[in-house]
Amino acid sequence: MNASESTPTSGGTRPARVRTRHLQDAKDTGRRFAMLTAYDQFSAQAFEAAGIDVLLVGDSVGTTVLGYDSTLHTTHQDMLTFTGAVARSVHRPLIVADLAFGSYQTGPQDAVNHAVELMRAGAQAVKLEGGEAILPQVRAIVAAGIPVMGHLGFTPQSVHALGGHRVQGREHAAADRLADDALALQEAGAFAIVLELVPSGVAERLTEILAIPTIGIGAGPACDGQVLVWQDMAGLSDFHGTFVHRFAELGADLRRAATTYREDVEGRRYPGPGHAFS
Repeated sequence: MNASESTPTSGGTRPARVRTRHLQDAKDTGRRFAMLTAYDQFSAQAFEAAGIDVLLVGDSVGTTVLGYDSTLHTTHQDMLTFTGAVARSVHRPLIVADLAFGSYQTGPQDAVNHAVELMRAGAQAVKLEGGEAILPQVRAIVAAGIPVMGHLGFTPQSVHALGGHRVQGREHAAADRLADDALALQEAGAFAIVLELVPSGVAERLTEILAIPTIGIGAGPACDGQVLVWQDMAGLSDFHGTFVHRFAELGADLRRAATTYREDVEGRRYPGPGHAFS
């Protein structure tokens, strides 16, 4: 890596632009990396400034921004819009975009077509959910030159088939199926795999047997990286999942700011003399 591709920091040298190979380097050297969802200019720029390595433009935008009750309502056009907003706003993080429900389940050609459009919108990799059933799609996308991130465990687009938001892989047979799916995704060319709502021991086993990085969300501390929905992490949402640590309380801060604004407007304290033009 030449000087133009790296930036010195207090924690060592970080790449000026994160690539998939840097996540592999992190796994190989035992360095943990952080990933957050991002859907807009301001959150993406804040997370870039904080040194977040990977930004996931998740189909969770449907539930966190658009007001839907599940990710099944998020469309491919939604993903193009929000991927573009993030991609135009940052330089350093690796930008991964979700393939929306219905955009890849219909077969490899549809998967490739929609992945190509996400890359044109600014993504540098795409993520899709599932194991053995979507291996043809993974192989086709990788063959088209597009990096693929897998997603196993609880897969939100299959929430109805899975019987709700439930931890996956608790039974030995289910854990073995997860391992088989993870190894198959790796063989198909995936560069990393998200493990969601998986027992920590199972996630540790998968992290050990896989050569590619694992990224946990509700999967314990053994994964190579961690991801959270940013509104959950920052206390902006009402979600209080067991695996979520609220690193801030932005929701409370925003309510206080809005309340003070309303009170100052009603009390004729805002706008004041310094907020007007002569």
